[in-house]
Amino acid sequence: MNLQDALTQEFEVIQKRKAEPQEGSYTSYLFGKGIDKILKKIGEEATEVIIAAKDKKNDEVVGEVCDVLFHTEVMMCELGITWDDIAAELTRRREKENMNIEKEAKRKAENRTDETVIN
Repeated sequence: MNLQDALTQEFEVIQKRKAEPQEGSYTSYLFGKGIDKILKKIGEEATEVIIAAKDKKNDEVVGEVCDVLFHTEVMMCELGITWDDIAAELTRRREKENMNIEKEAKRKAENRTDETVIN
């Protein structure tokens, strides 16, 4: 399964848990506790990513990144943010960066510093 499909599938499960809480579901528990608990978990998991990366424990980094993504998806669902919203912002930023690169290249081309020797 590719990343997009995995995130989409997981997000759908999270949305379902929000709409239809299930006894014993960790996701339902997080929604029940509210945004402060969800945000605290994102912070904890991000710290664990940093520690695992600093220790160069790649298997742990992968697991902790998955935990950060999961808790981020729970937060997104709680706030009504979708992956489409994230994709739109990433696209906007990429377009802006490309536009800035093109402007910089044009500026450099127009302000050539080629020296002309006149005898």
